[in-house]
Amino acid sequence: METTSRVEVNGMAVFPFASANALISHALAHKGILLAVNAEKILHATPQTRAIARTGIAYCDGAGAVWAMRRKGYAEVVKLPGCELWLQIVAALAPKGRTFYLVGAKPDVVEATVKRLRTEHPGIRIVGYRDGYLRSHDERLRLIDDVAEKRPDVVFVAMGSPAQEKLMAEMHARHAAIYQGLGGSFDVYTGRVARAPRWLRTHGLEWLYRLVRQPSRIRRQIHLVRFAWRVLTNSL
Repeated sequence: METTSRVEVNGMAVFPFASANALISHALAHKGILLAVNAEKILHATPQTRAIARTGIAYCDGAGAVWAMRRKGYAEVVKLPGCELWLQIVAALAPKGRTFYLVGAKPDVVEATVKRLRTEHPGIRIVGYRDGYLRSHDERLRLIDDVAEKRPDVVFVAMGSPAQEKLMAEMHARHAAIYQGLGGSFDVYTGRVARAPRWLRTHGLEWLYRLVRQPSRIRRQIHLVRFAWRVLTNSL
């Protein structure tokens, strides 16, 4: 089935991309905000997230989203973790001279992120970066002005939801580019936060690793039972 056609899942219009390359090619052609979709976002979809999905580029970031899409007949869809996808975007576009702008995390973390990117991708064109602590409305406007002036091809925003989505929408209104929200990915990339072991990720059990490390997440995980029931009963 065509990966350029959106699929409705609980009102969320999601692309069933079969690879990261397919997503990157589509994003280059259409620009817009990349929206990572998992079971929780599908189950708790709001008018705002549905609007972003409709106008942006929503993709499967979690095993639950992949399962829901496959139940709808899209057997080739794959999970594209956002904390891996942004590095795949860099690897694909940096050698082509595309430009990047980074926003998010603490000052030392974003600086360490930029340093490592420049080491791993010699010649990468990072036209601007700053931390994610916007302390005033004027500071926010200066950032948006700077992005509009420097016109990067890709903007990564690591601030967590929904703050990063709101900021990306404001920046996109001034300058069309590929925008991706990354949550805590800069912290993972620089070794401040550990990801689940690869074998857990391969088997779709990263959620279990997070639950063990953060037992307070149990309330959120309970909703996955509701999600599973709705997938099985084709009510999404």
